[in-house]
Amino acid sequence: MTNTVVTAVRTELKKQADKKTRESARRFFKEEARFYGVKSALLKKITRAYFQQVKDRDKKEIFALCEELFASDYSEEAFIAAEWAFRLEKKYRLEDFRLFEKWVNKYVNNWAKCDTFCNHAVGALVEKYPVLLPELKRWAKSKNRWVRRAAAVTLILPARRGKFLKEVFGIADILQLDQDDLVQKGYGWMLKEASRQHEQEVFAYLMKYKTTIPRTAFRYALEKMSPRLKKQAMAK
Repeated sequence: MTNTVVTAVRTELKKQADKKTRESARRFFKEEARFYGVKSALLKKITRAYFQQVKDRDKKEIFALCEELFASDYSEEAFIAAEWAFRLEKKYRLEDFRLFEKWVNKYVNNWAKCDTFCNHAVGALVEKYPVLLPELKRWAKSKNRWVRRAAAVTLILPARRGKFLKEVFGIADILQLDQDDLVQKGYGWMLKEASRQHEQEVFAYLMKYKTTIPRTAFRYALEKMSPRLKKQAMAK
């Protein structure tokens, strides 16, 4: 039975749907992606407004609402679910990882859902409980392309702050020869963020594996480096 809050959210999304926005959003995806067609600013406003209605409920109940939203397969509902889950970060417990892992496996089916959920909610959980870092290496070996991408993008924000460099390189090692371009972009992005605080270390890593890292990942990883190092890295 659908929760009344979820019903209200869906009614609002349908009300704010715009065909032009829907068609525009779909162009960013190679795979089929479902959209109502709600503009980003409006979607964020809806996310905040309805969270105010549920924020005082038990964490388990809010997570159940998140799962109901994820299950619809609509991108806007997945965005709301991911944001609501992240807003509970102060209440996270180690055991929440299994639920988050289930959501990644079951409901994440494009890069946007992967990044929205993993950059913030999953990343915050792993940063709070570093004992979970080996789980990301396990994800990096998954047959599911989105789980492999999730292994990298979960560390985007911690890497930006200079954390977990050893694990960043460990995940990059596992994903280094991945043939999926969206996985390549995911770990290239992770290395790029790590380079903000550890430029020399990431540069050394890229030079060590220059002949094997796919060009897509290599170029992503270089984006934030100094012009001098970029030029040196791109030289034949």
